Amino acid sequence: MIGRFDDLNGKVVVVGSGLAGLMTTLTLSPQPVVLVTRGAIGEHTSSAWAQGGIAASLGRDDGADLHLVDTLAAGDGLCNPLVAADIVAEGPAVIASLERAGVTFDRDSLGHLVLGLEAAHSRRRIVHASGDGSGAAVVAALLEAVAATPSITVLDGTELRSLLTCDGTVSGVVVSRASQLTAIATNRVVLATGGIGGLYDSTTNPVSNFGQGIALAARAGAVLADMEFVQFHPTGLDSARRPLALVSEAVRGEGAILLNDRGERFMWGIAGAELAPRDVVARAISAELSKGRRVFLDARGALGNRFATRFPTIDALCREAGINPGSDIIPVRPAVHYHMGGIATDARGRSSVSGLWVVGEAASTGLHGANRLASNSLLEAAVLGVRAAQDLSGTVEGAIRRVRSMPPSQAPDASAVRGTVSANLGVLRNAASLRTAISTLLPIAEGTTLTADPAIVALAIAVFAMLREESRGAHARTDFPSKLPAATRRFMTLADILDAAHANIQSFARSA
Repeated sequence: MIGRFDDLNGKVVVVGSGLAGLMTTLTLSPQPVVLVTRGAIGEHTSSAWAQGGIAASLGRDDGADLHLVDTLAAGDGLCNPLVAADIVAEGPAVIASLERAGVTFDRDSLGHLVLGLEAAHSRRRIVHASGDGSGAAVVAALLEAVAATPSITVLDGTELRSLLTCDGTVSGVVVSRASQLTAIATNRVVLATGGIGGLYDSTTNPVSNFGQGIALAARAGAVLADMEFVQFHPTGLDSARRPLALVSEAVRGEGAILLNDRGERFMWGIAGAELAPRDVVARAISAELSKGRRVFLDARGALGNRFATRFPTIDALCREAGINPGSDIIPVRPAVHYHMGGIATDARGRSSVSGLWVVGEAASTGLHGANRLASNSLLEAAVLGVRAAQDLSGTVEGAIRRVRSMPPSQAPDASAVRGTVSANLGVLRNAASLRTAISTLLPIAEGTTLTADPAIVALAIAVFAMLREESRGAHARTDFPSKLPAATRRFMTLADILDAAHANIQSFARSA
């Protein structure tokens, strides 16, 4: 049976209650909005788990030009310079806007913002709230604002199951709520559905985030971009906890160093050392692990008994694992943390499908390039959330079309692809591992099981990675260790991806 909320038809539908979704929803006020969120509003989002904070050029020795230089350097030639310049210039305004919304950022005794340092930043420019609980503090303040806004209808415990289109234009969504499928007819949908970390065994993301928005947008015909670029945070807390707890880059920014189990500081001599770009640090740690060694973060000399005060969240997570970070070394390993690829959008969040906007990690705007600069993600989420809302404010309710077809009623399941993805699409890749991934994932992606949507996202990562015959940013191939002279972004539809996957399998069969 198809349930309907007739009074919601025609309204803007925002899917996801992380920072990007909340900023979009609040900025649209007083225009009526339906906010769809899988769990309780604000929970199970990467935004709420973010420790590092928001990058903004607010220091006396800093400026948007320096922030841009660092962003482009981390992006390794694949950033869109115009988009990047536009977004980083908004840093100070974002902080001011969030403070007006009720966020309390950390300040010193004189009332000045406390600015942290993170990897690949040339200046202290990371703005924190509640120490290492920045994401949770920001989201909590915005949730209070949502609760006080009568124009927002929140559908919590509700999961997006399908994007409906007619003649290439969005015509509605199908969601599952209380085990019942519900259709909302609308010509304006904003996806803020987060990243793809749930495809991997080791991730710092909510395990339910496997790229569902990307899969559904791809099925609707949206163009995807740069899917191969998966950022592994170098320092996930190596414990039995799933998802892995994150040990923020800010700990290294305060002077913590990396050691192997021989006590060797293996990052010594590498440009930037522990504060080198994330891809560099993640590969160095992976190299140590591949030799059968363990890797530890040593904050004893840099922070000692101040650790718990400076990083209370991380301190609690370490103690949960039986580690006192003020006096013990912390076992770490790379874990999937952020996806630079996603649904291709312009600087206003518009995708290639009419009526579909995408903001936050699910989108690929060109800001991050091949490797996201630390703490630029929350900045982008806030900026694009506002801009998508401003773009939507000029639109009107479209024709309401009756929903005639329904997707499967059960939730997608990524568990069946995690082994393949983790083994073949990790920090280091090669043609053999990518071919294994493609041949395993293709029949699942073309099938009708509950694993089809996760397989579509994973297959896209594998195909994009196979086509990029170089190592750049977060994409490292042992069979192509060098960079190509020219950096080129890649854009593909689902049909393109499936064609490329079939071609790869056929090519290998002919050469065998």
